This record gives sequence, structure tokens and C-alpha cells, in this order.
Amino acid sequence: MSVPNELSTPLPAELHYDTSDPYAVRLSIGAPAARPVDWVFARSLLTEGLHRPTGTGDVLVIPPHRCHPGSVRIVLRSGAGVAQVDIAASAVAAFLRRTVSLVPPGTESPHVDLDRVLDELTDRQD
Repeated sequence: MSVPNELSTPLPAELHYDTSDPYAVRLSIGAPAARPVDWVFARSLLTEGLHRPTGTGDVLVIPPHRCHPGSVRIVLRSGAGVAQVDIAASAVAAFLRRTVSLVPPGTESPHVDLDRVLDELTDRQD
């Protein structure tokens, strides 16, 4: 992970996929002895980002090119600043293949738990 105009700092980062939220992926970034920071964004954004720059706003995905060969760059923006996470393109492609084997694109809607989504949106507790 790197922050523009700052030194690059290696941090553990993991991609996660949950079939109960089939349209999204989660990128967890952690520092040693700290709670990880999670970024949730569209699986399709990551998929498209393997081939061409994509995204607007908080998350941008940039495919490998001469500045970062072999890596997919994920740019994360927040009010606190901007960070760049480089992940091996082969690891991203393998991760996406696993998500597709679980929930192929176009078959996501039956996996969505609408009751859970409504509970989260309305802050209901059981």
C-alpha cells in the first residue's frame, strides 16, 4: 500500500467475498496490531479493472501497466486522504474466478438476503 507523496508501506491486504452480498467484494487492509480497515465495492468494478481503468469517486481500479507491471492498483479515497493498494494481477484474477464459481455474474439476485438488507438499512436489531 502506498500513499501519494509518502513512502510506500507494506501492509497486509485481503480480498473477501460473501455470497450473501453477491454484488460486492471487500478489501481488508490491516496494520500490524491494528484493526483492519474494510472497503466494500462492486465485484464488477474489480473485474473490469483487470482490463481497463474504471471507477469514480472513492474507489478506482487500474490494470497493470508500465508504472506497476503485474499488479492491479486500487486507489482508495476518503476525507482522510488517498491510498494506493497494489495487488498481483494473478491473485486478483484467481480471486475473481473463485467468486464466479460461487455466484456467476447474472445470478446474484437469488443470493441477496432482502430481510438482512432491510434490517441493515433501517438499523433494526432482532
